Amino acid sequence: MRNLPPFLRMVWETHRGYTAAIVSLRVVRAFLPLATLWLGKLIVDAVVRSAQSGQPEWRRLATLVALELGVVALGELLARSGALLESLLGDLFSNRMSVRLMEHAAELDLQHFEDPAFYDRLERARRQTVGRIALLSQLLGLGQSTLTLLTLVGTLLAFSPLLFLLLVAAVLPSFLGETHFAALGYSLLYSWTPERRKLDYYRLLAASDKTAKEVKLFGLSAYLIDRYRALADDFYLANRALAIRRGVVGMALSLVSTLGYYAAYATIIYRVVLGRLTLGDLTLLSGTFSRSRDLIQGMLLSTSDLYEQALFLEDLFIFFGMRPRIERPADPAPFPRPIRRGFEFRDVWFRYPEGGTGNGEGGTGVDDDDAAGWVLRGVSFHVAPGERLALVGENGAGKTTLTKLITRLYDPTRGEILLDGRPLRDYDPAELHANAGVIFQDFVRYDMAAEENIAVGRIAALVSDPEGSRAAIEDAAHRSLAAGVIEELPERYRTMLGRRFEGGVDLSGGQWQKVALGRAYMRDAQLLILDEPTAALDARAEFVVFERFAELTEGKMAILISHRFSTVRMADRILVLEHGQVLEEGTHESLVAAGGRYAELFALQAAGYR
Repeated sequence: MRNLPPFLRMVWETHRGYTAAIVSLRVVRAFLPLATLWLGKLIVDAVVRSAQSGQPEWRRLATLVALELGVVALGELLARSGALLESLLGDLFSNRMSVRLMEHAAELDLQHFEDPAFYDRLERARRQTVGRIALLSQLLGLGQSTLTLLTLVGTLLAFSPLLFLLLVAAVLPSFLGETHFAALGYSLLYSWTPERRKLDYYRLLAASDKTAKEVKLFGLSAYLIDRYRALADDFYLANRALAIRRGVVGMALSLVSTLGYYAAYATIIYRVVLGRLTLGDLTLLSGTFSRSRDLIQGMLLSTSDLYEQALFLEDLFIFFGMRPRIERPADPAPFPRPIRRGFEFRDVWFRYPEGGTGNGEGGTGVDDDDAAGWVLRGVSFHVAPGERLALVGENGAGKTTLTKLITRLYDPTRGEILLDGRPLRDYDPAELHANAGVIFQDFVRYDMAAEENIAVGRIAALVSDPEGSRAAIEDAAHRSLAAGVIEELPERYRTMLGRRFEGGVDLSGGQWQKVALGRAYMRDAQLLILDEPTAALDARAEFVVFERFAELTEGKMAILISHRFSTVRMADRILVLEHGQVLEEGTHESLVAAGGRYAELFALQAAGYR
């Protein structure tokens, strides 16, 4: 329940006016039930007196009935107004929490996103951004019921303390049972988070435009459906067992409550028959006891549900409590413009945190130097300004990991990386990222307009000056060969790419890669990293791109990762990586002449073209 105060602060900060109005309406509504019951007692007593005396009290009866009608109408008005305000506040709160979730996720490190446990936590947190305002409604309803109950209990105590004791005995067992099963329900959902993500994944695989071709050709539909059905059935069986237990216990406890109610009702009738209470008192006390019992049961169920909701809220606060390991230094060094000495790796060792994958280059989290898990082992090299460096090696050699380290998406496990002679940790990561342009092999295909897909290379320009950035976008498209693709689209640069949204146009792999290369031309960066930049291009397009490669990298440090030696040979220097170590280093000609691993790989690839 410690989550409730910070939750209420977030609600208050969302919209103070709405929150204050909702609370005020709830407070007023809390006193209306007693007013209604008391007016009912007065009406009954007036009717009895009129019948006994033979002189109807028409004016008093009319006044009392009118007052009761007014109280009921006021309650309805306040309830409707409160529901409207809570709905509006709920929309604002959900929007604000979704934005906070995205903002906080943006602050976290890449290693978080390469950890499956993080996705379980993120999924649970994401589920709390929608519908959590119902928790506020429950909490306010509980407060309103508490105020109402205090007024009703005061009435019961004024007439008979015994009625109050019977009331407590009737409802306490239900509270204990519901609280117990609320905890079990949360535990079940928590433990099933990975399986529920699998259910979403199987559902997506079985019915997605991106997987439809392979699913049909490989006949995967039946397999995916069976996997989904098996998981869904297992969850149903686990949930059914808990639901049956909860229902049986709840039924038994509700019988206890019913017995308590009728014991109190019999006590009231007994006193009326003896003349100790009037018929109006009978109406008031029976109504008060019945309403109090319903209120207490509702409050206990609400408290139980509140407890369960607060458990789920814990996931949201745990997520917000996560902090990045790669943080901005308190007093960052000014980023060099231009870079004068370049980047230097000094005896860099690296392995991914336990659970991280690193796209197949992950480790096991062991500590000894000879054990498996090290992605990089004592790597040392230097990249000078204006130099084009190529990284060559088989899959898993550590090439992509080097690019993650030089852009400080990760920090080395051992050793250090220097920029112009200073440790990379001394600089603001945001400044480093602003001066680096990276196009990964698994680049993102944004379901956005064509101009936005290119402008993400320097999105700030599009945001600050949409019209002024058009020329830069078109120039980048021409230089990356994407212009020929975009000019044929229905709305050219404003055409929606991808099939996710209506009117979207999907592109071939090579066309998408041209668009992605356009982002590199948009980037005003001192360091350019290209990871397999032409993997999906045809031979003619690849030739034209490499004709412009020198233009793209002019005056920049360029790091190129490629398995195509026609690409690699254009670099000023080549590093050959094997098992996380620099095996060879030199120009294309010197490495071929050396007859080592590079020459072997080059000969194998060249043989395929003979």
